[in-house]
Amino acid sequence: MSGWNQKRDVMRRYNLMAKSYEELYAGEQRVKIEKSIGKVGIDKNSLILDCGCGTGLLFDYVADKVKMVVGLDISRGLLEKAKKRAEKFDNIHLVLADADHAPFKDNVFDVVFAVTLLQNMPNPEETLAELKRVAEANAFLVITGLKKKFCLVSFEALLRKLKLNIIEIMNGDAALKCYVAVCVKG
Repeated sequence: MSGWNQKRDVMRRYNLMAKSYEELYAGEQRVKIEKSIGKVGIDKNSLILDCGCGTGLLFDYVADKVKMVVGLDISRGLLEKAKKRAEKFDNIHLVLADADHAPFKDNVFDVVFAVTLLQNMPNPEETLAELKRVAEANAFLVITGLKKKFCLVSFEALLRKLKLNIIEIMNGDAALKCYVAVCVKG
């Protein structure tokens, strides 16, 4: 299957499940966010990218603490849910786009979150390179890798190949179906 066909299938799947997404996955997603949020440096001047933002669960954790949050997702259905969540904040902007072709300049974001993104991408290395491109120097990146798709060694090797400085990879918690990596752009 070509890369675009895989992305189209992912987009369709998430559009179809948008109404039930939080019922199915919110608890698991919140665990990933809560495990990582205190390990990244955010403040009132931070610009945050939530790449693969889904329904915008991250917004509730960061929007009132930072300058701006940009949520990017390929699924219009999930972004419609994120838009409802974003209404209570005035510093959230939503973008319908492909994570491999983010419509941003280089070196923009202080913190980049990619929670439950890589396993849906045809070329995770390309996706990570794009996340790194839009992150400013010394930015934090929180990246998850589904344990069914990546073994710990291959996940860590992928991060190192992109020259990301790994601060921590969390994987021991039974509630985590993903590795949760906190990295710094080198």
